[in-house]
Amino acid sequence: MKVTILGCGASAGVPMIGGADGAGDWGACDPTEPRNRRTRSSIVIESVLGQRLLVDASPDLRNQIIDNRIRGVDAILFTHAHADHIAGIDDIRLLNRIANRPLDAFGMPVTLAEISRRFAYAFSPWTPPHFYRPVLVAQPVEPGATLDVAGLNVRIFRQNHGKIDSLGLRIGSFAYSTDVVKLDDAAMAVLAGVDTWILDCFLRGETHWTHANLDIVLGWVAQLQPRRTILTHMGTGMDWAWMAANLPSGVEAAFDGMVVTI
Repeated sequence: MKVTILGCGASAGVPMIGGADGAGDWGACDPTEPRNRRTRSSIVIESVLGQRLLVDASPDLRNQIIDNRIRGVDAILFTHAHADHIAGIDDIRLLNRIANRPLDAFGMPVTLAEISRRFAYAFSPWTPPHFYRPVLVAQPVEPGATLDVAGLNVRIFRQNHGKIDSLGLRIGSFAYSTDVVKLDDAAMAVLAGVDTWILDCFLRGETHWTHANLDIVLGWVAQLQPRRTILTHMGTGMDWAWMAANLPSGVEAAFDGMVVTI
């Protein structure tokens, strides 16, 4: 199985819009380090049979798909309905054309209801043979379910993301947890024994009400002891060189385009 990290940035990306000269606000991140340039968070998981599951559709989806040479996807899983995870939906119409069919879109009922409210046209019945718009087929799923999709056996679990919940997922020894600040006992039970974990880490010392910081992440790592933890959804306070020098063994920062083989 292969996981491609399409983007590992927070909701505003790195750099954020702004900066003294208008060229972007990099915060603590060194603008000369290419791995500090981060698009919004999303991954593609490819099965051993070559089928692909897209997890979230960020506003940067078009460039992410092209830059990473993703030839198409077979289904989509939405972790939640925040804009930085769904605003690339219109570009899915090209993925429809490649697949030559509507694509199943999995998510919690509340997530799919919100996406359908904002992008009603994407969930309208398809009129063959053309794709002038994205065509998605809503597939509501509840945390705790196991999905057989795109040649993958995907176990999903509930995560707390402040005022809303998001979905985490586990496939064999691999897990993905973006947009999370708290994990309950049920989630930790699903994650027990995980080997490779891609995990939200928005910032370092400060606390945030919707995202884990480094202290929280290291606490989870100490409890679960994965062999490899890869930080994602990182903001402008997470400089690549600082992380390379200071993160403990077994914990590392993601970068856009990173490929993880499971």
